Amino acid sequence: MEAPMPPPVRRIALDREPNVAPPRPAPEMNGAAGGSAQRLAMARPPVSVVHGRMLVDGVWLAYGDNWVVRDVTLPVSQGEVLALIGASGSGKTTLLRSLNRLTEITAGASRVGQILLDGTDIHELEVNELRRRVSMVFQQPNPFPMSIFDNVAFALREQSRRRPRRRELEPQVHDALRRAGLYEEVRNDLDRLALRLSGGQQQRLCIARAIAARPEILLMDEPCSALDPRSTATIEELIVHLREERAIVIVTHNLQQARRLADRVAFMYLGDLVELGSAAQIFEAPRQERTRDRIAGALG
Repeated sequence: MEAPMPPPVRRIALDREPNVAPPRPAPEMNGAAGGSAQRLAMARPPVSVVHGRMLVDGVWLAYGDNWVVRDVTLPVSQGEVLALIGASGSGKTTLLRSLNRLTEITAGASRVGQILLDGTDIHELEVNELRRRVSMVFQQPNPFPMSIFDNVAFALREQSRRRPRRRELEPQVHDALRRAGLYEEVRNDLDRLALRLSGGQQQRLCIARAIAARPEILLMDEPCSALDPRSTATIEELIVHLREERAIVIVTHNLQQARRLADRVAFMYLGDLVELGSAAQIFEAPRQERTRDRIAGALG
């Protein structure tokens, strides 16, 4: 069987020389959120005051006989985002969960050292009071099986001595939803079951629920890992603005995200705190070889 003949070449006659468009520079990309991340870095608002709120002092954390965090000391300050980075299994999430005593609910968990909130050991505080002051946003969204409105109003009702009416709660609920970048999407359907929202909407709802109670410290465990770039950009903008009024600690595997968001970065490796410094110092001039390897991607 003979091979098919190629189609004939068609030539187009021009009455003048064509104009060749100059090449356009490629847009700068910076991690998953792309151009939005660059805008975030440019619009990063300054904070008026930075002051310490929490101190992790010589903390060791174990599950059974396995020490998963070893002798970590670091400050947590209002006015800053502190990012915990490191490979899986480095102890980041265990350390984060210990800051509001979530680690201890795991069987066999134990702690050595102190975690101080405004100078008071967190184990001297009633646990519900501690978790009102130090709130957690988890990696996977966990909305309650109730309406959007009632999800955000839940903590506000819990804090009140009497059950407030819906009309009294509306300004705070609406404000929290606006700050989480969700209000415009749900404003006409606040009685919808929260479980019917998309994944990105559910995560923003959980952030709204957390900030509605106005915690002093906000803990975030990979809050954008399952989100699309648009939702990620919305939450990142929220985080950098929230740091003015509270301390924020975020665990992230995304080094570009840590660079965009963090004021200070703690690099952990196999339970050890290898290096702590400003985001600029950690990413541009790391002092430790293991940090340099991690930033270069050599440690996974």
